[in-house]
Amino acid sequence: MAYLTIGLGQLVVGAVMEPMVHAYGIQYGDGGQLVMNQFLGGLLGTLCAPWLMRRFGRKTLLLFGFAMMAAAEFAYASLPPWGVMLIIAPITGFGFGMIETLVGSLIIAGTGERANVAMSRVETFFGIGALIIPFAGAALIEIGQWRMAFGVVALLAIVTFGLWLKLLPASIGSGKAGESEEAGAASLPRSSAGRYRAVMLVCALFFVVYVGMEMSFVHYLPSMLVQSDDLSEATATLALSIFWGAMTLGRLVAGNVADRLGGASYLLGTCLAALVVFLLMSLTGGATAIFVLTFFAGLFLSGMFAIALVFTNRAVPGMTERTTSTLIACGLLGGAIVPKVAGWSLDHYDVSATRWLFTLVAALMLLTMAAAVVLSNRTGKPVAASNRI
Repeated sequence: MAYLTIGLGQLVVGAVMEPMVHAYGIQYGDGGQLVMNQFLGGLLGTLCAPWLMRRFGRKTLLLFGFAMMAAAEFAYASLPPWGVMLIIAPITGFGFGMIETLVGSLIIAGTGERANVAMSRVETFFGIGALIIPFAGAALIEIGQWRMAFGVVALLAIVTFGLWLKLLPASIGSGKAGESEEAGAASLPRSSAGRYRAVMLVCALFFVVYVGMEMSFVHYLPSMLVQSDDLSEATATLALSIFWGAMTLGRLVAGNVADRLGGASYLLGTCLAALVVFLLMSLTGGATAIFVLTFFAGLFLSGMFAIALVFTNRAVPGMTERTTSTLIACGLLGGAIVPKVAGWSLDHYDVSATRWLFTLVAALMLLTMAAAVVLSNRTGKPVAASNRI
């Protein structure tokens, strides 16, 4: 339920980007600034989560995160002046950043060898949330009430708050995880410390690139279809449902496929396939072709976040809370920066140039993952079998 709410919260702006830009009389780059502010807030929430958890406990922090999200989304729905929207955005992001970090680290630490399957299944709920919001957004756009999409997210955050308040055991709020993290970090072999840091650095860069790619694509896909293919805003928004439908289907099987192939082989294969899809998008045109390629883009991107998170935790063992927090923070940093660049590209160039930008980012994604795999195979401690090529 937590990831369902996060999925809705992170992507609702993209679902209503086109009417929002027109209603406020702003440019796409300004819309990208809203996305950037939200993700920078998420970055701060993610980085603060381990410390805040040790101080207040996981349950208290999760409830606070959902309350913060609900309040911020209701504020969005009131359509305040644009400057106020930009101030609200980091508050929203801070809430979902904390939630994603706490839930993700809890699952990875608690599921052991089944972490690939567990994380991909949890990420499925993120995909379901992201799948729902384009339909809701399109329907609300059609009746001229697009701002109520924010209200839908706020109501879901309230429901999730109530469920976690009632069902989450108080014992799960223990702050002992932070102490074991310090012990795990100290136990890493000194001879391999530099290589572990190198793996962590490259994997962090992968998360910047991957999340930046995903968030840019979903936030601007409807606007690109409106500009290049003259679709209505509501019809173009439904393209997001194709993307997230494919993401949801892919995440149902991603964990099992990664366990069978090995995390490294899975990630390299899907990165290469995604690069081919975005290259084809740059070389072709027409709404039908873009809709078809959007489905395959969602399918190949579907398991990357969860499997890369598990891959890195296995390649850099003993620091689950810290590693998970750092990687999600890097993803949020990418989600803040790359959409801003994509919005600038749409404002100053055209849709074709922006599609080539996505292709370039996909190529960088493949290169960084290849480097991460090479470095992980050179660490002093053998990488888990499920990570090997």
